[in-house]
Amino acid sequence: MKSTLLKSGLVVLLGVLLVQEADAQRRSNRRSNKPAEPSTEQTNNNQPPAGYDPYGGLPITVDSSGLNSDQARPSLRNDNAYDKSAVNGLTPLVYEHLRHDDAFYAQKVWRELDLREKLNQSFRYEAEDDNGSQVFVSMIMKAVMNGEVTAFQDDRFSIPMQVSEIQQLTAGKADTTPVYSLTDMTKVEGYKVTRSSFDPKTVNKLRLKEEWVFDREASRMFVRILGIGFLKTEYIPNTTQERGSSVLFWVYYPDLRPMLAKAEVYNPKNMGRGRMTWEELFESRMFSSYITKSTLDNSSNRTIKSYMKDPILSLLEGENVKEKIFNFEQDLWSY
Repeated sequence: MKSTLLKSGLVVLLGVLLVQEADAQRRSNRRSNKPAEPSTEQTNNNQPPAGYDPYGGLPITVDSSGLNSDQARPSLRNDNAYDKSAVNGLTPLVYEHLRHDDAFYAQKVWRELDLREKLNQSFRYEAEDDNGSQVFVSMIMKAVMNGEVTAFQDDRFSIPMQVSEIQQLTAGKADTTPVYSLTDMTKVEGYKVTRSSFDPKTVNKLRLKEEWVFDREASRMFVRILGIGFLKTEYIPNTTQERGSSVLFWVYYPDLRPMLAKAEVYNPKNMGRGRMTWEELFESRMFSSYITKSTLDNSSNRTIKSYMKDPILSLLEGENVKEKIFNFEQDLWSY
């Protein structure tokens, strides 16, 4: 009796499963016969169509008249009442040789020159001479572009830079403006692409790397400038507020000395024989600057601004470094 009931239950269960499977097949067939519904998902195609010209096929010209020319225009007549030909033959004096055994004390110092200070106004003298622009930055830029001096990326002078890299760093922004018809000011005849030239006034600071060495044979302290870095002032977009400075490139100062010995410095009080050359200005240290970094008590190789956030305290710390170097030489003497 029990086996009969079990068999009948299995038969009923199998029949129910067959009915459900047949019903599922009929539903799937009805879905496949319905037309596909259009997708409601929106797709954005921002790509311009093939052959699209935003300028309507009008001619585009490049205007380079606003770019500064690196070529100097010498005077075709003697522009001075006296003979200045001797200036072109000046050569810098050879440095006194410092032996390693005699370098009893040495410290490297980095300092910055703010060209907007009153004592540094000679660096911004705006005039044209037979050698071209007399702005200090323009003179160095011309020497770099002509290949007379090699530019470097770092203050260790380990990575030289190509002229094309300097041109990219100093290139102005390109601007496209429409050119209207002279007879119909509502008609555009073409477009003109203009690019502003490098403005040397954007370089408001110079960075000097120098080394102070006490020579025990001569019993005196020597200072030798090793390199000059050019800092371009960066501004917050659409404002005149400064956000910092970026280094354009470095030049090795001994490579510059022959050129600087032939260029005279602007003297507002006397433009005659009393004018010194740029090489004499740097060797005589006739500039105003402040120390930003040194190797004295600086095992982490940090700048002063990195651990002295207050600008006044940073200046005082730089003066402290200068005083320590000065006191080292003075403490060697007894009276």
